[in-house]
Amino acid sequence: MTYTDSYAAPITDPLFDGDTGSFPLPLRQLLVRLLRGPYLDGSVDAAAWQLLLDSQGAVTKYFSEIFLALSLDMERKIAMLAPVDIEQAHTAPIAPRRPLKRDETLLALRLRLLLEQQSGTGADAVISRAGMHEILAEHRAAADRDDKRFAESCDAAIARLGSLRLLTNTELADEFRISPALAMALPLASIQDIPRYIAAIDANEGVLNLAEAEPDESDASEQTDALVQE
Repeated sequence: MTYTDSYAAPITDPLFDGDTGSFPLPLRQLLVRLLRGPYLDGSVDAAAWQLLLDSQGAVTKYFSEIFLALSLDMERKIAMLAPVDIEQAHTAPIAPRRPLKRDETLLALRLRLLLEQQSGTGADAVISRAGMHEILAEHRAAADRDDKRFAESCDAAIARLGSLRLLTNTELADEFRISPALAMALPLASIQDIPRYIAAIDANEGVLNLAEAEPDESDASEQTDALVQE
């Protein structure tokens, strides 16, 4: 295995009583960051991203031992872990996560479209809180007349995506950066599929499992698996 400049030499002294590990402290810290998730953003932490690239073989091998797959988006500099699909007992190191609710799913899909539109410009994709409220207003049920509850639902959806770090704060109040990790969190076969997913949600009030490459709209209300993970 290889490490970046200052990490080239393996540790010679244990880091704690009973330490039998061989990875240096920075690499161990990187493993913990990946395990805690939800992702590593190389555009934010260039040193950690470079360490991951230099140690990719060792990191991948380590996570394979505990049934986790490391996924890298080299263009967006995003790394995240996902459980492997294996039908054996005691092979799920990450506890099941709560699926996104309807408003959270709709907002995530619409933000994914905005992220794609901004791709290649060299600038971050940003959106205001008011802008996200307007997006969700387009999908508001006609019978919903409770403005206060609707606003609270919008803020709750924004907060959930924020807790997943799919939205991050900017220097401006109530303005958010759409994380490039959203592209990996929503595993769509094609960006052109998003309007169809949105229409299916609007029609069926369901939560889609976007891991399915070609879902049928008539089955959308039955798909309730997790969309993204915490």
